[in-house]
Amino acid sequence: MSGGAREAAPEGAPEAALEVLRAGALTTLQDLGRPGYAHLGVPRSGALDAGAYGLANRLLGNPPDAAVLETTLDGVGLRALSPVTVAVTGAPCAVRVSGRAAAWGAPVRLRAGAELEVGRAESGVRSYVAVRGGFAVPRVLGSRSTDLLSGLGPAVPVAGTVLPVGPAGPDPARGADELRAPGAPTELVLPLRLGPRADWFEPASVAALWRAEFRVSPASNRIGLRTEAGARLVRGRGGELPSEGMVLGAVQVPPDGLPVVFLADHPVTGGYPVVGVVPPGPPLNAAAQAGPGLPVRFVRG
Repeated sequence: MSGGAREAAPEGAPEAALEVLRAGALTTLQDLGRPGYAHLGVPRSGALDAGAYGLANRLLGNPPDAAVLETTLDGVGLRALSPVTVAVTGAPCAVRVSGRAAAWGAPVRLRAGAELEVGRAESGVRSYVAVRGGFAVPRVLGSRSTDLLSGLGPAVPVAGTVLPVGPAGPDPARGADELRAPGAPTELVLPLRLGPRADWFEPASVAALWRAEFRVSPASNRIGLRTEAGARLVRGRGGELPSEGMVLGAVQVPPDGLPVVFLADHPVTGGYPVVGVVPPGPPLNAAAQAGPGLPVRFVRG
């Protein structure tokens, strides 16, 4: 089940739309996701950095569930096929309109034919491009999010894809949000609530977890933040754990002993033991902006 983003068509183009000129390393459509379908095997999905996603929509006066573009590392290039207003949040980056510098973290008006270039992340990983009215791709199970694990939702945009824009609401109140570019993170600190399978590991190994410094692995993605180079968790009991339900923020430990923090596109079940869970909130949002090599520590949550 997928759909939504349409290939460019000279005739019958929507009244308001943006055309993808450069898709970047990975650009997907995201909203608040589709919670409540885990019993059907459907992950939650949705924007990884919920704070940056929400702010982008507030800057434009959009509904809190409006669909945006989530970019990865090197941004995206778009052409306005009609006059629209956009905003870029998340990872700080250069924003240019038809070659001229434009504001990051503020509404930017585009004339028909104007080209928006969202550049490489200067710190962090993912930027968010919102448009007033939201991207009006069809919903799948109530959401416009692209789920890379299950394949649900809109197809990943490519060069030439035309993204329709919904009706614009009233202009937001001035000063509703003040946004400053965050400094480059030096460490990701994740609060961890132990359980449900912390007893599957040696007590000394669990105690060492609070002192260990891991690093973000380059293999991390929307499914999970993988770690490397830290103290490996040692199993205290053998055998296999039957598959059981997984939640956002679950910290699963595969056979190599290095924790994996489940993010928005995580599977709904898993067979490796979960040593603990990182609760939703700003620290888990920050995991979306943690690039390869960034130090990671777990603290008692």
